[in-house]
Amino acid sequence: MTGLTEQLSATTLLRFATAGSVDDGKSTLVGRLLHDSKSVLTDQLEAVEAASLKRGQEAPDLALLTDGLRAEREQGITIDVAYRYFATARRRFILADTPGHVQYTRNMVTGASTAELAVVLVDARNGVVEQTRRHAAVAALLRVPHVVLAVNKMDLVAYAEPVFAAIAEEFTAYAASLGVPEITAIPISALAGDNVVEPSANMDWYGGPTVLEHLETVPVSHDLASCKARFPVQYVIRPQTAEHPDYRGYAGQIASGALRVGEAVTVLPSGRTSTIAGIDALGEAVDIAWAPQSVTVTLADDLDISRGDLIAPSGSAPRTTQDVEATVCHVADQPLTVGQRVLLKHTTRTVKAIVKDIPSRLTLDDLSQHPDPGRLVANDIGRVKVRTAEPLALDAYRDSRRTGSFLLIDPADGTTLAAGMAGDSFAAETVRAVTDDEGWDF
Repeated sequence: MTGLTEQLSATTLLRFATAGSVDDGKSTLVGRLLHDSKSVLTDQLEAVEAASLKRGQEAPDLALLTDGLRAEREQGITIDVAYRYFATARRRFILADTPGHVQYTRNMVTGASTAELAVVLVDARNGVVEQTRRHAAVAALLRVPHVVLAVNKMDLVAYAEPVFAAIAEEFTAYAASLGVPEITAIPISALAGDNVVEPSANMDWYGGPTVLEHLETVPVSHDLASCKARFPVQYVIRPQTAEHPDYRGYAGQIASGALRVGEAVTVLPSGRTSTIAGIDALGEAVDIAWAPQSVTVTLADDLDISRGDLIAPSGSAPRTTQDVEATVCHVADQPLTVGQRVLLKHTTRTVKAIVKDIPSRLTLDDLSQHPDPGRLVANDIGRVKVRTAEPLALDAYRDSRRTGSFLLIDPADGTTLAAGMAGDSFAAETVRAVTDDEGWDF
């Protein structure tokens, strides 16, 4: 166990997302991060410099490094989720630069759904605004374990410590009330480069890390003690050759935890039990494998197992259910309605389902729950009850972001309708119900 833990702690990949209101400087921060960490190719920088000169700007507009769509460049806003890959000597990064507009809330959900850290930007001149609270709520909803509050444009408020302190206090109190486990506040100027990669000479009152230093050192959670092993079967390998006449292997990616040879396991949803006879990783037999490795598992017994089944340790196997209660973010332009027939995709398993009820819609501005909306439209977040045609081995999202999440899909054309998170909404009970006479317009 010690050796395995050491290997996991040496993991150098961090997935993080940026979010913030329009014109808070997200794209400039990302561009500065890439530029100052020397993660920009020469031809990319030359193209940005040329585009900036064409606009009449003397200095290169680093935001152009991330705003890749023509509409983004023309309007000066971020529309799509821009993924960027870069590395330093200490860690590799996958960055999702998400939009700030209200109508692109679904894009932030997409970008932050796999993130281990979220950077929420705030304009020091404006402080915490409605969209800031919305982004903090989405981060809490998605159970992002680390949140960084980057108070940007400190150069425009004369690098005043009281301005930063007031914003940090207000945001930290709000995010903590949502159940965000860790919040780090950093005063920056993305345009000037203060506290992004290099410490600022203009804010000697701040003794914390720069943005990059924090990204390089924040712990990536791989706590095996709290991870229950989950192995969704993606493919059944049956060579049926003279060399391997009876071989039956189950291939897939371990979603969480670790699997060990000799361990008693249960196959869901059938409930049949067996023992792990062998594990193959990269063509070699191993005694133990852990998330997110892709492996082939063989069992001691011949069981009827197919794609979509879940293998889990018998002592910590999830319960199966056909009644799913969850929070969903609606991402399609077409609405989600009560009685609608959908497909539910959970890990490698896709089953038919029907939307039985939409009890409430969440307003992220004030965390109020509006009852019985009847339907959800694009960017809405609400509670749903879904009945599936077959049992699912679904974890609560609070226990596993991987096996507690699912997609609702339109069976007619394969369009993704909603992203779902099974179980309770937030880590802290902060939402309140409102009645119809509080202004909710059906």
